[in-house]
Amino acid sequence: MKTNGFTEDIVSSIRSQGADVRTILRNGFTVLDVTGPGGRSSSLIPVSSFSRTEEEAAENAARLESLISSMPDRPLVVARDRWETRRDTIQKRIIAHCGIFTGIFARNCEARRIEKPEAKAFLDRYHSYGSASCRYCYGLYISRYSGNGNGQDQQRFPAGTLVAVAVFSNARKWAKDGKEIRSYEWIRYASLPETRVTGGMGKLLKAFISDIHPDDIMSYADLEWSDGSVYTRLGFMPEGKKSPVMFRIDTGTWRRIPVSAGTTAELSADSRDNTDKEEYFMNSGSLKYRLKLTDY
Repeated sequence: MKTNGFTEDIVSSIRSQGADVRTILRNGFTVLDVTGPGGRSSSLIPVSSFSRTEEEAAENAARLESLISSMPDRPLVVARDRWETRRDTIQKRIIAHCGIFTGIFARNCEARRIEKPEAKAFLDRYHSYGSASCRYCYGLYISRYSGNGNGQDQQRFPAGTLVAVAVFSNARKWAKDGKEIRSYEWIRYASLPETRVTGGMGKLLKAFISDIHPDDIMSYADLEWSDGSVYTRLGFMPEGKKSPVMFRIDTGTWRRIPVSAGTTAELSADSRDNTDKEEYFMNSGSLKYRLKLTDY
């Protein structure tokens, strides 16, 4: 089937890695069914165009969610604004999602506290949403290499390479039965986009718990990128869903601005003067999870 330039860019980048891509039109969306070199199957849905009104964006989001719910596994949703602003990182994440990545084992890495500037630089470069305000930062560094024996990979990721970062909030405190309860939010996690760090999230989480001794930790799984299963494997329990967010998209700069955050004053001057460059997109929301570590 014929695809637009944005979707074709994604298809080309996947095929360049030796994967097979089949394009299917379903419910008004293009679905990419991918079979990686090792036979792994995965699906992606590129959202190539946005909506002219909030009402239309909400309708399209409902159509997209209906399509996703009919699929056996939750696909990766790749919105065009993310591709346009963070192409290199998003491209590598897509390729890793298709099963094409360098495997790194957390058992061959060291987890330790790092400074905020180092965490910020890593997240701004490799996280889909960039960095965020936080209190505690942890990094995962390769301490010894034992991957697949590929000397080229060992050259790319020598001992001392920072391969993953996790950041956490300060404590939210309240009293219960005479005891102070301290709850923290796990705000961000990212690894190098061309890698899969097996056990990385768990090792950084364990380091944070060992240092800070929280009563509980909560976090969100962004449904554009994850089905949340990684949290359940770490012992978190589901605690509801965070509603989808409506965004205003400045197609002059591809900046994504929550509608609730303000007015068109936050858009670029070009978009304020030309409303044809202002569109809307509603995401899929997030799943909320909590890990209770003490009885309260």
